[in-house]
Amino acid sequence: MGINYHHKDRVFKFIFGNPENKQWTLSLYNAINGSNHENPDDIQFNTIEDAVYLGMKNDASFILAILNELIIWGHQSSFNPNVPLRIFIYAAKLYEAYIVEHGYQHKQYGTKLLTLPRPKCICFYNGRSDRPEREELRLSDAFGGDGDIEVIVTMININYGKNKALMEACEPLKEYAWLVDAIRRHEKISHDIEVAVDAAIDEMPDDFLIKKFLLKNKAEVKGMFLTEYDQEKVVEYLRLEGIERGIEQNQEQVATDMLKDGEPLAKIVRYSRLAEDAILQLANSLGVTAI
Repeated sequence: MGINYHHKDRVFKFIFGNPENKQWTLSLYNAINGSNHENPDDIQFNTIEDAVYLGMKNDASFILAILNELIIWGHQSSFNPNVPLRIFIYAAKLYEAYIVEHGYQHKQYGTKLLTLPRPKCICFYNGRSDRPEREELRLSDAFGGDGDIEVIVTMININYGKNKALMEACEPLKEYAWLVDAIRRHEKISHDIEVAVDAAIDEMPDDFLIKKFLLKNKAEVKGMFLTEYDQEKVVEYLRLEGIERGIEQNQEQVATDMLKDGEPLAKIVRYSRLAEDAILQLANSLGVTAI
């Protein structure tokens, strides 16, 4: 698969996790939380730049100084139920860096409770498969119930047409959702993602807040979209490969069980759907005779 492994930002992170665009970051924060903070300089970015998934820098994080909150934003173009696990690991690195930055290395062993920023974890989803407008993903789902460690991530569907109230409250988010939708629309026609990106940016209304920024960084933004598209293909390829492997493993397990039970060869072929030669080889490896 042709994914570019030179680590690139996602376009979402490039727009909303960029110190150049703090006002857009704050606008999105306000839209999510129903707040009306006005000073973009209250945002202190502390993103870990080596947090990479399939070649993509996937997370943005910042501290909102006035509320002492540690905001962790992730982005997914393919649904991934393991987001809480990834954010758990990412958050641990952020807090470790925070402890060092504030000279808490030794104080953490003292008798006084340290004051840490409160974590708020959001994952923005704009994959092609249908998902609810909002849903909670929990780390505890991975180990089948309550445990002594929990991470809760609110996943927000930002596909165009979803979460309309949120979109209306944050103009840059609505424009980004429009752009992704336009690229997909043009890609269906041209079957060329590079052509689709160009067409969508050209089609974008001139009064969109993010258009000037996108045009100024067009080459870089275009490269990000191409890499994201490659990543989607890789994820889909791995998913299908996993399904195929699962089917093969299931077929082999059926044949194994039937061989051990002494079932006739013709019946094993019929039920396992494996070729006769494959079943005979399996029988030989098991030390049984296929009749």
